[in-house]
Amino acid sequence: MPSSSASPARATPWAWLSHRPALLLIVTTLIWGSNAVAARLAVGHVSPMVLTTARWSVACIALWFVARRALVADWPLLRPRWRYLSVMGVAGFTGFNALYYTAAHHTGAVNLTIIQGVVPVLVLLGGAVVLRLRVSALQALGVALTLAGVAVVASRGQWSVLRALDLNAGDVGVLLASLLYAGYTLGLRARPAVSPLVFFAAAAAVAALASLPLLAWEVAAGQCFWPTPQGWLIILYVGLLPSFVSQITFIRAVELIGPARAGVFYNLTPVFGPALAVLVLGEPLRLYHVAALAMVLGGIWVAERLKP
Repeated sequence: MPSSSASPARATPWAWLSHRPALLLIVTTLIWGSNAVAARLAVGHVSPMVLTTARWSVACIALWFVARRALVADWPLLRPRWRYLSVMGVAGFTGFNALYYTAAHHTGAVNLTIIQGVVPVLVLLGGAVVLRLRVSALQALGVALTLAGVAVVASRGQWSVLRALDLNAGDVGVLLASLLYAGYTLGLRARPAVSPLVFFAAAAAVAALASLPLLAWEVAAGQCFWPTPQGWLIILYVGLLPSFVSQITFIRAVELIGPARAGVFYNLTPVFGPALAVLVLGEPLRLYHVAALAMVLGGIWVAERLKP
């Protein structure tokens, strides 16, 4: 990456972008939001476990070119933490994506991204339950409001559906995936003393290996099929953008403004996701979706901003 003292003649578009954290984070969350659209487009073109395995395999190849020297240099710090790295890679990457891409076969991209937006509140809730962190009354209100928004999406705005627990399997799947990612986020508190890129590369390698048993199960169950040409394009997209480029842009943004301020931008994901689902997939945005999105974003805002 060019230094800030590079001459204008040698400046690149990346150099211009790399010093604008807000723009970096907008690009990051736009890519994250597009993952739901890619997951829906993959239905019928690549099976979920093939997509999960291929995604992390492509990401590992890309990471090898940019992080291999740092990964080798920091290996003595990573090796004693192999159990921790295994849990983080399996839960945060393999498990999350396997559930997410399977859920996309049963629910729409609008639902996927709105429910996924609950992750920051699940992190707050997990911090209170597991780490005994203090939660204020306003934060508890934010948690309740966000979870109510998820319930509205899962019930399709109908109380009778919620009362009968007649929930869509895809909505339940993405909620479970979000729980795994919230656990991964909490686990980052114990990350080894290596750079974020090195840690991500190590966890991605674990994710690629851990996805192989799931792929074997899919083959044995007769549910695996070879990707179509569109399936290969989707594999390249999710392997290079959501799995690689967005991580690089996010890490750079965190370097510029810190994790707390950068984390707030995560709330754009459940905004970009439904918008892309409507524009690209032509999915309907119903009134209950709008109400649920307002509740999810409002709850996150209350939980994160209205602190004592």
